[in-house]
Amino acid sequence: MRILDRYITGSIFRTFISCVLIFCSLYILIDLTATLDEIIDRKIPADILAQYYLSFFPIILVQTSAIACLIATLLTFSTLNNSNEIIAMRASGLNFWRITKPALWFGLIISALVFWVNEQYVPQATVNTQKIRDENMILKADRIRKKMANVENLTFYGLKNRLYFVDSFNPNNDELNGVTIIEYDDNQNVAQKIVALQGKWTGIAWKFFNCQVTDFDALSVTSPVKVKVYAEKLMDIKETPDDFLKQRLNVSSMNIKELNQYIKRFSKSGATRALDKLRVDLHEKMAYPFGNFVVVLLGLPFALMVKNRKGTAFASLGVAVGVGFFYYVVNAVCLAFGKGGLIPPMLSAWGAPLVFTAMAVTIIETDFSN
Repeated sequence: MRILDRYITGSIFRTFISCVLIFCSLYILIDLTATLDEIIDRKIPADILAQYYLSFFPIILVQTSAIACLIATLLTFSTLNNSNEIIAMRASGLNFWRITKPALWFGLIISALVFWVNEQYVPQATVNTQKIRDENMILKADRIRKKMANVENLTFYGLKNRLYFVDSFNPNNDELNGVTIIEYDDNQNVAQKIVALQGKWTGIAWKFFNCQVTDFDALSVTSPVKVKVYAEKLMDIKETPDDFLKQRLNVSSMNIKELNQYIKRFSKSGATRALDKLRVDLHEKMAYPFGNFVVVLLGLPFALMVKNRKGTAFASLGVAVGVGFFYYVVNAVCLAFGKGGLIPPMLSAWGAPLVFTAMAVTIIETDFSN
């Protein structure tokens, strides 16, 4: 590595570490301030608090790495710009890509690091922090209230080799809405499909309303053998409301491999809406770390502006951070469109990174082509 590259990389790295530590400290300080009364009232031991916040560190790192990376890069290059070092580099024949090479490599490395942390540590950290919080930091009444909240898009394998998809389950009145059940035979061929508008627990069994039961031939799933429609029907379902409550899915506690296997497991269910949402989450897990590189690439042109550099150093930083914020807004909108079925799952997750990368390259080639 050349001396210039080491100089720039070292400055970016030190600022990045400082930003991450500041963000972690701010999170802990804000969270402690907000829950100090509860911590004192419940006499939560210091070691439990330490364990909780240490478990939360991978999550904080993943969530704040992009803005920390952007700030570190922009502060470094704004400083070089103010001290006329950027002018000296360009006068020596270095183009934009050569000057910013250390920052771009740093962004790629942080993206790879975030991807690794998100896969290896965040799922378990999510489980650990939730467990510690539920056992030590949440009142029993709050735990009961959380348990009784509606469960949306419930999908799981049940008894009798059945796959269940439920639009929503209300544990307060043990009511199901939008029920689809696929039953498989021993050879994993579809044997029966049950669709119901609503389901109600009677205390000993489930009663479905506006229910359609379709039996299939093992040799031809496309040709139903028998179709029956019922206004009301008591179902031979062994799962109780408590069994449904235990099937809550937390995507953040799954890595890419686990989520992909989960999607494959339910790919033949016909529950396209739920599957599309899960596919959006899957592609988001792959695309999200790339945002570290994208925001760095997007912010660098503002940091290297040389016109009225002393008066616009912090203005450039503010504009770049604003553009970075705009990136996350657009990304959130794309994800919402994907989960709403308006655009394909892959496009919803990768749309913002690809569009903003193209935008950044266009700005760079237009303003720094000489």
